[in-house]
Amino acid sequence: MSFNPEALLRPAIRDLVPYSSARDEFHGEARIFLDANENSIGSPLRTWYNRYPDPYQQQIKEKLSAIKGVPVANIFIGNGSDECIDLLYRAFCNPGVDNVIICPPTYGMYEVSAHINDVEIRRAPLLDNFQLDLLHLETLVDEHTRIIWICSPNNPTGNSMHFEDIETILNNFDGLVVVDEAYINFARQRPAISLLADYPNLVVLQTLSKAWGLAGLRLGMAFASEAIIRIYNKIKPPYNISQPVQELVLQALGNVDEVNAMIRELVQERQRLEEALPLLTLVQHVYPSDANFLLVKVRDARAVYTYLLNRQIVVRDRSKVILCDDCLRITVGTARENDALLAALAEFVV
Repeated sequence: MSFNPEALLRPAIRDLVPYSSARDEFHGEARIFLDANENSIGSPLRTWYNRYPDPYQQQIKEKLSAIKGVPVANIFIGNGSDECIDLLYRAFCNPGVDNVIICPPTYGMYEVSAHINDVEIRRAPLLDNFQLDLLHLETLVDEHTRIIWICSPNNPTGNSMHFEDIETILNNFDGLVVVDEAYINFARQRPAISLLADYPNLVVLQTLSKAWGLAGLRLGMAFASEAIIRIYNKIKPPYNISQPVQELVLQALGNVDEVNAMIRELVQERQRLEEALPLLTLVQHVYPSDANFLLVKVRDARAVYTYLLNRQIVVRDRSKVILCDDCLRITVGTARENDALLAALAEFVV
């Protein structure tokens, strides 16, 4: 497939001369840094925090490259996946002109970022089995469609999209196809990054917030062609990932075995909930999940949600979302938390 992301770029971005930080201009090794107007004496914390962080997070990318099997040149690091999402809108979507397609129910930030950037949203709702409606999606595409957003495993439904459907879209759409794999570590399906070499219009988003347990650090990843990564780096803020975050992430990335053990434990707990919840009288259906949460259809979701709040248990009420009538999204907790949830639901009077 012949694909040139430069042809999709907003003219203002194509002509943009990016901000050049002091660390962009310096290459090699140095002993004395007098280039970036930092406080040369130090800081009230540890002295190395007086220096700006690596603007391209090279050490993190090298670690991720080894873990993910993706070259460093195909990795972008964002301040959470939300920054990776927003930058795509800024780069490729002309405000008030272009449009993108989402497949609800899905992650809400695709729509929020579209509104912030004044980009039209077109909706191809999922089928009743929560899979992509390719026929409807195709009718929505026109010459101003820049991005198709696919969340797999999907939030809030928990299922993975059929891999062949994703490939069908990649083969037939000339714009960007973004596959958001925030929950891929909990899934049986192979990751879409395995398709990067074949599809230059593919962008895959992943995160350290879920399986890696680093939600508080706000670090997201975009995997894409070198051409798209260059565009990401052209428009990102100069120092978008702080020094403390980079240090902590590097420390975490050295503990892959521990993360894999946590994933196995959460999947076991997910399976336990999948078996236990349908035994409760208030539960009507538990949808299959490839994520670290379950979508659960109950009788009177709002009443159950409020009841759980009164028991100091917080879940997510998704009952007003398309195709999710009377559904709660329940994150898989620790064994003790899941026991408390099941006990509380067992005592709910329908």
